[in-house]
Amino acid sequence: MKNRAKPIENLINQLNKLPGVGNKTAQRLAYHIIDMDFEKVKALSDAITSAKENVKQCSICANFTDIDPCKICNDTNRDESVICVVEYPKDVEAMERATCYHGMYHVLHGTISPNKGIGPNNLKIRELLKRLENNNIEEIIIATNPTAEGDTTALYISKLLSPLGIKTTRIAYGIPVGGDLEYYDELTISTALENRREI
Repeated sequence: MKNRAKPIENLINQLNKLPGVGNKTAQRLAYHIIDMDFEKVKALSDAITSAKENVKQCSICANFTDIDPCKICNDTNRDESVICVVEYPKDVEAMERATCYHGMYHVLHGTISPNKGIGPNNLKIRELLKRLENNNIEEIIIATNPTAEGDTTALYISKLLSPLGIKTTRIAYGIPVGGDLEYYDELTISTALENRREI
């Protein structure tokens, strides 16, 4: 906007780059931030900087963490014989909210998507295979989203695991195809886990 102060314009432009934040939302957020007390703005800024500086990927499961290995990988009460493979760290949080799964995780950080130039080597698939060498894994649950990319990734991983003789299941979905795991409620996730199928 021609008459808008440059710092406000810059803030709106940066907020607009966030996923799910359109121009109007970015504008509302920018003006809200400017109206906030300086200490609150500083706290917000410090929280963003701290998260970026201190959060890393777990060396075992690739989930986001501030300690390595992460709390889940360090939890001796979890079932180490089962690994649930998800697309993103936010999917781990969705699964944990359901409180029905007590195994381990592996985060791929995406899905196979040739149109976007993302192949198997761009994901944490090699790291998953390496985990299987040293552990007594009995089952891999593939919990990628029911999208074309999620299904392609699930099929690719299942073919890699087939010669290893490890039971490989695909999470069942009682929701429309094309949804995202992070938006499902606890009951849907619990039901999907209970009704998983072998692939």
